[in-house]
Order: sequence, then structure tokens, then C-alpha cells
Amino acid sequence: MTAAPQRIGVIGGGRMGGGIAQVFAAAGAHVTVVESSPQAADAARARIADSLERAVRRGKSDVDPADVLGRLDLVPAVSGLPAEADLVVEAVPEIPGLKAEVLTAAEQAVSPRTVLATNTSSLSVTELSAVLEHPGRFLGMHFFNPVPASKLVEVVTSPATSDAVRDQVLGYVGALGKKDVLVRDSPGFATSRLGVLLGLEAIRMLEEGVADADAIDTAMELGYGHPMGPLRSTDLVGLDVRLAIAEHLHRTLGDRFAPPRLLRDKVTAGQLGRKTGQGFHAWPQ
Repeated sequence: MTAAPQRIGVIGGGRMGGGIAQVFAAAGAHVTVVESSPQAADAARARIADSLERAVRRGKSDVDPADVLGRLDLVPAVSGLPAEADLVVEAVPEIPGLKAEVLTAAEQAVSPRTVLATNTSSLSVTELSAVLEHPGRFLGMHFFNPVPASKLVEVVTSPATSDAVRDQVLGYVGALGKKDVLVRDSPGFATSRLGVLLGLEAIRMLEEGVADADAIDTAMELGYGHPMGPLRSTDLVGLDVRLAIAEHLHRTLGDRFAPPRLLRDKVTAGQLGRKTGQGFHAWPQ
């Protein structure tokens, strides 16, 4: 079994990036997180500390939060990534130009042997790899929210991804105690393509008055064994994130991914799900 990498970088310390940093640090890696402002860096560290402490209180983890936090560094720019990093994971918002910019900067900051990965949930890994001088060392590592509790990592390869890099990353996933699914690059991969389609249909059902949000979610949780209904899942992911993914899939795969008006209206109103306290459900803040 492959050991966890000794040193990694994570670009972006938000909910996803912070979760990725946490699981690697808990597995023994030294982790450098890139956050552009002191306020964002402080928030990222506090979020990771809180997550670690809650996991210990709930009996989900026996790691010492202080030890894990001791393996965590925060830097203000991609140029601050450790040159000797084994892996760098990009976890910035789903904006192709932004992702291309930080991946290009990361490639310049690290050694030729460093594996580069994107946490995108729907953007083309092949198109992102086109900005790199060495696309063979690049692939997708699609983690799921909340990262520490989720057991899955979707590993997405482009035609350029080397077999050695693919196998190395599959080993890293196992070292984190998670399960991989390996897919080739295509719009929405496997998980977003199916998950978004179900979520959009649930929103249409709510829009049409078929049932209320709690009933729709409960039907899928109890009737089909889903751990979380599609509307609660959309709240967890973020309605703005789900809208952006749906718009991308609409452009690439057609009208079955057209975002419902209700989703657009809620995003416009700032009802983005758990992170704002209101989405399809109300969430405590």
C-alpha cells in the first residue's frame, strides 16, 4: 500500500481546500495551504481546528488536533508552495481561467516530479492540462464535501495523464482511508453528471409543487437508501456551485441539464444553502 505523501500543497483554504488539507495532515503529511489574505488564512486554520476537535468529540477520530495543526502552514501566494512537494491539489472556485492561472503558477513553483491535481467537480481535466508544460503529471482528484467524513475520491484522468501518476494518486487515496473510483475525463465525470441530474429534477419537482423539500428528500433517503436527499445535498454543496456545474453541463451535454428557474432565483437572492443559512432548507449558523 502506498504511504501518504510526505509534503503536499493545497491551493485554496475554503471548505473543500481546508478539508483536503485536514485529511492529508491527519494522515501524517506536512501541508502548505495557499490563501491570499491573512483573514482567509486565519479562517481556514480555525475551520480545520474546529473540524478536528468535533471529530474527536464525536469519536470519529483519535488524532491529536494540535499535532495535525502543527503540520499545517499557510502562505499568501502559490510561489510559497514547497518546491519538493509530492502533490499539489488546486481547490479554487469553478472558474476555468482562475484554475488555469493557479495551475500554471504551481507548475513553476514545484519540482518536475510533483504531481498536480485539480479538485474540479465538472470542468474538463483535459482542457486544464493544456496550460501545463508537463500534462502527464496532472489529473483530477474530486473530493466530496465534507471531505473528512466522505469515503470517496473520484480520480479523473486525461489522455495525457501518465500511468505512473495515476497509480501514485490511487495509492494516496488508499493511504487516506478513502475509496477511489477511476473515470476518464468527460463532462461531469461520473458523480457530478448523475448527482446534478437528480438534484435538478428534485428542484423541478419542488417548483411544480409535487411535494415540499423535506418530503422529496425523505423519499430518496428512505425509499432508495440515499444518505442525504438531493435538495439537502444541493444545500451542502452550495446552490451557486450547483448552478455553475449545471450551466457547464447544459453547454456540453444539452437541455437535460438546463438549470430550473427556482435554482437561479435562489442564487440571485443569496440563498446558497448551508453556508448562508438558507437554501432549500434552513440551516443553523
